[in-house]
Amino acid sequence: MQKILLGVLTALLALSAADTKPASATYITNLDVQSTLKGMPPNSVTDKQVRVVDAGKQNVGIGVVHRSAQAAQNAVEHDQVTEVYHILAGSGTMVTAGTLVNPQRRPSNDAALRELTGPSTTGASLQKGESRHVGPGDIVIIPAGVGHWFSSVDGSIDYVVVRIDPDKIVHLK
Repeated sequence: MQKILLGVLTALLALSAADTKPASATYITNLDVQSTLKGMPPNSVTDKQVRVVDAGKQNVGIGVVHRSAQAAQNAVEHDQVTEVYHILAGSGTMVTAGTLVNPQRRPSNDAALRELTGPSTTGASLQKGESRHVGPGDIVIIPAGVGHWFSSVDGSIDYVVVRIDPDKIVHLK
């Protein structure tokens, strides 16, 4: 599965090379990912960006997310940023598409807007979406504009998230 994720990243980076040629590659080690996860509160939803790099036509961010069943799970829809989830551990039911319930725009001064996902709308849940159970090794591609939500988490779930930011909204890190 890691080879598949690396293939997706390689293809995205190759597409960006047509505009400007990045000077070097960026490496994120398993130790980077695991130490980021280790620092997250166990009974939370925590999303930490590890790196955001200029990949030519777009910025590409790599984050690590921990979700506990004991924390509230809100739905979200990002205006411009596509996300790719690679599940590392745990499992849950993910709902994609559908309609946000009680949609609320994130305020323009929200840290998540600048550091993670760009302009977004959140909601309590999604109605009439597609539900799938996901677990270790699974990969989910969520295009910009598609709502997504974990309707349930089986204990906890950890995943790497790749964020493709074509408008370079998210700050480099």
